[in-house]
Amino acid sequence: MQASGGDLLVRGQVLHFLDDPGEAEDARSMGWFEDGALLIHAGRVVAAGPWTQLEREFPAQRLAQARQLDYRRRLILPGLVDTHIHYPQAGVIASFGRQLLDWLGDYTFPAEQAFADPEVAQHTARFVLGRLLAHGTTTASVFATVHAHSVDAWFGAAQAAGVRTLCGKVLMDRNCPPALADTAQSGAQESAALIARWHGQGRLGYSLTPRFAATSTAEQLEACGELFASRADLHLQSHLAENPQEIAWIRKLFPRERSYTAVYERFGLLGPRAIYGHCIHLDEADRQLLAQTGTAAAFCPSSNLFLGSGFFDHAESVRQGMRVGLATDVGGGTSYSLIRTLAEAYRVSQTHQRPLGALRAWYLATLGGARALYLDQHIGNFAPGKEADFVVLDWTPTQEMDWRMMRAKSLTERLFALLILGDERCVVATHILGEARFLRA
Repeated sequence: MQASGGDLLVRGQVLHFLDDPGEAEDARSMGWFEDGALLIHAGRVVAAGPWTQLEREFPAQRLAQARQLDYRRRLILPGLVDTHIHYPQAGVIASFGRQLLDWLGDYTFPAEQAFADPEVAQHTARFVLGRLLAHGTTTASVFATVHAHSVDAWFGAAQAAGVRTLCGKVLMDRNCPPALADTAQSGAQESAALIARWHGQGRLGYSLTPRFAATSTAEQLEACGELFASRADLHLQSHLAENPQEIAWIRKLFPRERSYTAVYERFGLLGPRAIYGHCIHLDEADRQLLAQTGTAAAFCPSSNLFLGSGFFDHAESVRQGMRVGLATDVGGGTSYSLIRTLAEAYRVSQTHQRPLGALRAWYLATLGGARALYLDQHIGNFAPGKEADFVVLDWTPTQEMDWRMMRAKSLTERLFALLILGDERCVVATHILGEARFLRA
């Protein structure tokens, strides 16, 4: 999908972030324009600011000739960024969970074996992409399956919709069903072929995807590290320190390494553009290593609560310099909605007695996610030149929310109520490069 030519003028309540507000909730980190506007040309932001400012700065004829969208009394945010999701697990979301390793054996692996059929992959990719857009998500870092055609299916659907996304073929050459096993050599060869086919095509980026250290031999992890080092623009995604039993297993498989994090360091799998899901059970040395190497964490509160994995310490991770993004982790996570996921993130933060504030939460779901994926040069806010992905939210889609909003005394209070009480019913429209790709009926 190509962005339409000509100007697009979008009017509404515009909010975006220029930096992390921090625990102090520094309002200087955001741009808030209650009667605001976006001027978009060929899918990119030209300007964002108060309506009266755009009227002064641009010729009246140009504004009059632009296509106009009136979203007044609606909240316009940069598109939401999901930093960790398994699209093949769409069919097992909300399955009875025990713990992580049981989940893999009981649900994940059987679901992924069905993707041997390319039609299953294509049908699921179209469904999941449509649901992400309906929930206001415009960018996602996506796990496929071990089958190369599962990556083709996702990228094909994403390319047709024009969305920016990362995806990769799962690498697994041990401790998995034979039907889902590749080899160190075949995994590397198939990944290289997928990189050649898709990476850098439009808004698509390839992410090398070893599932986690337990399902890859040292040979496969080494080959993955070599691929990661071969190009400065490749991404990488995996899992780290999600569950105590998982960590004990890794310790047995790699007894000479200081920690789970050190396993990935050994094979060259840390660094800029690498992101690891969960990162719950880390010590200070692990966090410092991730921060020093520029490796990001995907905060998956819904999944972590559902599977009883633990409570990620967002505030401490960021304090130590780590990049952190928000993630649904479907299907361990229980919703495609990053708004619902923000509510779970707040609850998790309370277990550390460092509650996630409203401004920092919405930063986390937008610019924070873009920074975690090293995509903030393209997306994440409405700075001039950025790609014009945005979501339009209704503050009061339910009577309960309307009742609450009438009593809110500040913008911060309204934003907090929105993330606690809101969900996909708030999503009025989702725009990709300025063009509507979802409109609420």
